[in-house]
Amino acid sequence: MSEEYVLELEHIRKVYPGVVALKDVTLQLRKGEVLGLIGENGAGKSTLIKCCSGAVIPTSGKIKVNGKEFDRMTPQLAAENGIAIIYQEFNNVGELSAAENLFLGRPIRNGFMIDRKAMEAEAAKAFEQLRIRINPRELVKNLSVGYQQMIEIAKAIQQNAKVLIMDEPSAPLTSNEVESMFKVVELLREQGVSIIYISHRLEEIFRLSDRIEVIRDGEYVTTLITPEATVDELIRLMVGREMTQKYPARKDCIDRSNVVLELKNVCGNGDRDMSLKVHAGEVLGLGGLVGAGRTELAEVIFGSKAKESGQIFLNGKEINPKSPREAIDLGIALVPEDRKRHGALLTNSIKNNINMPIYERISKASVINSSTEKATAEKYREQIQIKCPTINQLVKNLSGGNQQKVILGKWLAADSQLIIFDEPTRGIDVGAKYEIYRLINDLVESGRSVLMISSEMEELIGMSDRIIVLAEGVMTGELSKDEFNADTIMAYASAIVDNKEVTA
Repeated sequence: MSEEYVLELEHIRKVYPGVVALKDVTLQLRKGEVLGLIGENGAGKSTLIKCCSGAVIPTSGKIKVNGKEFDRMTPQLAAENGIAIIYQEFNNVGELSAAENLFLGRPIRNGFMIDRKAMEAEAAKAFEQLRIRINPRELVKNLSVGYQQMIEIAKAIQQNAKVLIMDEPSAPLTSNEVESMFKVVELLREQGVSIIYISHRLEEIFRLSDRIEVIRDGEYVTTLITPEATVDELIRLMVGREMTQKYPARKDCIDRSNVVLELKNVCGNGDRDMSLKVHAGEVLGLGGLVGAGRTELAEVIFGSKAKESGQIFLNGKEINPKSPREAIDLGIALVPEDRKRHGALLTNSIKNNINMPIYERISKASVINSSTEKATAEKYREQIQIKCPTINQLVKNLSGGNQQKVILGKWLAADSQLIIFDEPTRGIDVGAKYEIYRLINDLVESGRSVLMISSEMEELIGMSDRIIVLAEGVMTGELSKDEFNADTIMAYASAIVDNKEVTA
C-alpha cells in the first residue's frame, strides 16, 4: 500500500455467534483528510471503528498505521499509535472540572500531589488550539453538550491523536453547536489531523469530507470523491436500491369527526396555554426550535411531568395521567427522543421489550404465559420487520432503526391508540427512515393517531397532516397541509413571544 495512507484496514472480517458483522471491508485514510463513512444502520460502521480502537478484535484482516502492520488493536496500542474515537456517549465526569476531565486517568503531578494549576494551564492551551472558549475550572456538568464534546476532542488532540474517528458527532448538538463543531473539524484538518466522520446526515458529509466510503451489509461498496458524488447516488449505494421518494404515499384516512386527543389551555412543565386537537387517522406535527417546549408538552400528556392547569381529553373523556403507567393504561404511548436511555431496555431481549407493557395482562399469579409472550414478540417482529436472528437477541445489539421498531412494537402490543413520536428518525439512516415513515402511515391508516415532534423541517412537512409550531413554551402558529412552507414555519418558530411579535 502507498505510504500516503496513515490508516489502512485490509479485508476486515468480524463474526459473532450467528451474525457476520463485517464480511470484507477495506478502508484507506490519507493524512489531513476527512473521510466520510456512511451506510445504513447495521451496515457495520460501529464494528469497523471499534476494530480501529481495540474495542473489537477482528476475526481476520490487517490494520496498518503509518505502514506498520497489526492483526489486531488494543486500546493501548491505538492510543500509542495516535488513534482516538469520539463516541456519541461522552466519557466525561460531570463533577470534575474541564481541566480534570482533560487529564482524566493521567493527571499532572508535582511529586505525589496532583498539580491542578499545571493541568489548568495545559487545558487552556488545548482549548486555545481548537479556538474554543472554555474555562478550565468550570465543572463539566455546567457546560453545554457542545462544550462537553469539545473537551473530548481536546483530550484526543492533547494526547497527540493523529487519526480522529467521530461517530455521529452532531447527533446530540443544537444547530449552533453543530456549526462550532464543523469549524473545529475544518481546523483539525488544516493542522494535519486525519478524520473519519460518520454521519447519517448526508449534508454534513458533503460539507466536510474529501472522500466518501460506503459500506453495506458488512461489505465495502465503493469510495467516491465528494465533489463528484450526488445524494441520490449515495442513497442508492447505501440501500442497494433506487429510492424514488423519501416519504411513502399515504391516503387521507383522517376521521375529522373523531377527536382522539384534545388539550384545552394546558399549562405545565414550562408550557403555557396549550390548546390542540388530534383526530383519528391523523399525523399532527409539532414544530419549533430546540427548547421550544415540544418534548415538555409530550411529557405532560404522557404523565411523566405534572399538568398545572387546563384540561386533557382522550376520546372525549377528561383524563389527568399522573404517571406513564396511567397514560399507557389509557392507550397513550411515547417513543422518546433518546431511545437508548428512555425508550428500550438495551440489555434485555427483543421479546422482553415488546412484552414489557403487557406482562401483567399475560401473567397469572405472577407467572408469565411464555407461549403468549413468545407469540406476541414474533407477531410484531414479523409485522414491523425487525431484522434480527431471534427474538432473544439483546436490543443493544440491534441497529438504531431496529431499536426504534422494537419500541414501536411494544406500544402496538399494548394496543396504544395515541402514539407520540419525539424525533422519530434521529440517528437513523435514510433507508431505515423510510421504514419508520411507512410504519407511521400504517398506524394512522389503522385508525390510530400520531403526534410527531421533529426538528427536521423536511420530515415535518413530508409526514404531517397539520403542523402546530411552538416557541418559548407557547403555540405560535397552526398550518394545514396546503399552507406548509419552510419559511412560514421558521417565522413562527422564531417568534418573540414575550414581546408578542408572533408573525409569519
